[in-house]
Amino acid sequence: MIRFGIIGTNWITESLIEAASQLDNFALTAVYSRKKETAETFAAKHNAEHTFTDIHEFAASDAFDAVYIASPNSLHAEQAIICIQHGKHVLCEKPIASNEKEVTRMIAEAKKHNVVLMEALKSLHMPNFLAIKENLHKIGKVRRYFASYCQYSSRYDKYKNGEVLNAFRPEFSNGSIMDIGIYCVAPAIALFGEPSNVSASSYLLDSGVDGKGSMILQYDEMDAVLMYSKITNSYVPSEIQGENGSILIDKISTPENVMIQYKDGTKEDITVSQSDKNMVYEVEKFITFIQESMPPTEYYEYSLSTIKVLDKARNLVGLRYPADQL
Repeated sequence: MIRFGIIGTNWITESLIEAASQLDNFALTAVYSRKKETAETFAAKHNAEHTFTDIHEFAASDAFDAVYIASPNSLHAEQAIICIQHGKHVLCEKPIASNEKEVTRMIAEAKKHNVVLMEALKSLHMPNFLAIKENLHKIGKVRRYFASYCQYSSRYDKYKNGEVLNAFRPEFSNGSIMDIGIYCVAPAIALFGEPSNVSASSYLLDSGVDGKGSMILQYDEMDAVLMYSKITNSYVPSEIQGENGSILIDKISTPENVMIQYKDGTKEDITVSQSDKNMVYEVEKFITFIQESMPPTEYYEYSLSTIKVLDKARNLVGLRYPADQL
């Protein structure tokens, strides 16, 4: 049994707890929040015994073995490192940190203290993404990866009415590229590695974050074309184009239906069964790393390469966060 503490009492944490509760080796035992009432209310709802309002007391507690961090992006690195230094394993919501400098330090601390650090990027662990990896060879030489994830934010209407919530505030390292674009970038890294060149364009909002953007990642024999937005919706699937066919992906952020369309007109459905509580797979993988005392080296590389691409794109469009100055 792996006992979890949580930082961040929001909807994404609710989703993770609901998914992880399917696992026999998951138990929620501790809740941290800056506000005592918030911590106690959340803990009571989920039958967690311990609550904390001081991050150092939380990290030093022996009430849990691992922590799930779902606080604002700009707080990830500091909170994760405090927990790591107290011997806690860390599953940190995407993006794992604000920039490459922070991610590099987090990984170094995890190695130093012999704990597992993993970015909670659910799509990379879902069975239908693994099906894409397993069947990729069938479409021959890959020439293009196209990913579209555009989701109109429920907070954008308030933004347009003058109320700037955390999702559109640069001090929290937020915006389209970090919250949405990462779902397009990370699969490209996991499937094809780090690109040789990055080009990018963005529409910057007055608050200082990007509302939407696009990237082209250049590889030796292919490219990746990415579109992402928090101020528009898109309804087109994503696609990997090979010389012998293409893999069609219904949703790059949460692949549920995947199919190969061969150039001769035939089709092959490569969809596999998976839980609708799709965050269960990242928790399961994280727990496996802990129980087998195995460092998630491959995922360290994914996280570093992904944040490098995000940093390059942000630099190209002039998108800077306060965290970049620290």
